[in-house]
Amino acid sequence: MDAAVDASTSQFELTEEQRAIQEMAGAFAADRVAPHALEWDRDKHFPADVIRETGALGLGGIYVRDDVGGSALGRLDAVLIFEALSRADPAFSSYISIHNMVASMIDRFGSEEQRQRFLPGLTSMEWLASYCLTEPGSGSDAAALKTRAVLQGGDYVLNGAKQFISGAGDSDIYAVMVRTGAEGPKGISTIIVPKDAPGLSFGANERKMGWHMQPTRQVIFEDCKVPAQNLLAEEGAGFGIAMAGLDGGRLNIAACSLGGAQSALDKALAYTGERKAFGSKINQFQALQFRLADMETELQAARIFLYAAAAKLDRKAPDASKWSAMAKRFVTDTGFTVANDALQLLGGYGYLHDYGIEKLVRDLRVHQILEGTNEIMRVIIARTLIGR
Repeated sequence: MDAAVDASTSQFELTEEQRAIQEMAGAFAADRVAPHALEWDRDKHFPADVIRETGALGLGGIYVRDDVGGSALGRLDAVLIFEALSRADPAFSSYISIHNMVASMIDRFGSEEQRQRFLPGLTSMEWLASYCLTEPGSGSDAAALKTRAVLQGGDYVLNGAKQFISGAGDSDIYAVMVRTGAEGPKGISTIIVPKDAPGLSFGANERKMGWHMQPTRQVIFEDCKVPAQNLLAEEGAGFGIAMAGLDGGRLNIAACSLGGAQSALDKALAYTGERKAFGSKINQFQALQFRLADMETELQAARIFLYAAAAKLDRKAPDASKWSAMAKRFVTDTGFTVANDALQLLGGYGYLHDYGIEKLVRDLRVHQILEGTNEIMRVIIARTLIGR
């Protein structure tokens, strides 16, 4: 991990504190995650106990204020953490990213009463959280969501369904984007729904290409009653809350792709340094050396790009959203390509589960889809260029 950008100076180096954060996350991942990652993937096991252990490290509220147990770190700090965790398991790291997105929304947009009610449980990881935006009929077109919440007395009554929700059925808290008003983005609100809310249920666990260690289910609302005091901010503020969360979420998901790709490159380097063919170690063949050189170059370029985008978000730069979109697009495309190239370098062994590369390829593919597809990232970037 050679390259970095300091958030305050924009210089390409990490501070001593940032290196300590990075090393802390990496040590935990190497000790508690990496030895079990293939087993969790094979058995489709959700390691809630290990996820909860990260609360003691301050990873339940990375950029949440410290009066409710948060770590009050920056976005660049978060990127370093997720990159380090994902070298052990991108799916594990990505779930913690989603949890942090929810905690951050409550910290930024919730009332003081809501902060005190929800965040101590979330920052400690006593409660796990999921984010519910996508629906069966609205993915990239998030403003077209149909799940409706109607105020009846002291409760909101929710009806509808959310699709592709990570952690659904296992998480304790759900940040749900609902329609409380007219069609379009101005009619969307955010409501915090506890797992035990009457009328809340979950679909079957989806059979996915990757991310096997975390469940993905529909979240179903059938006359689901939630106290009105669980509305974040005010009615109509939900779309803005969702979009504000996505800038940081995109950087986190990119960091998870970067760490997974770095792990794939490390595995390829180890294998090519041992494997012999035609009388020599295969890393002595120039064609293979060039492939490794390109993989390293592309990862370092992605790393610099990602850290720069995170530093912009920390500084609240006016073009931070564009940079978040650009970094998400570039880093996740690069991450998948590097992992896929690493599999090719291992040949038939790369296709075997026990070598860990094929899992990384499966896991990293979805990073090009979630938190806004990479096609939507191009839409966002293009609009900033042409003024739409």
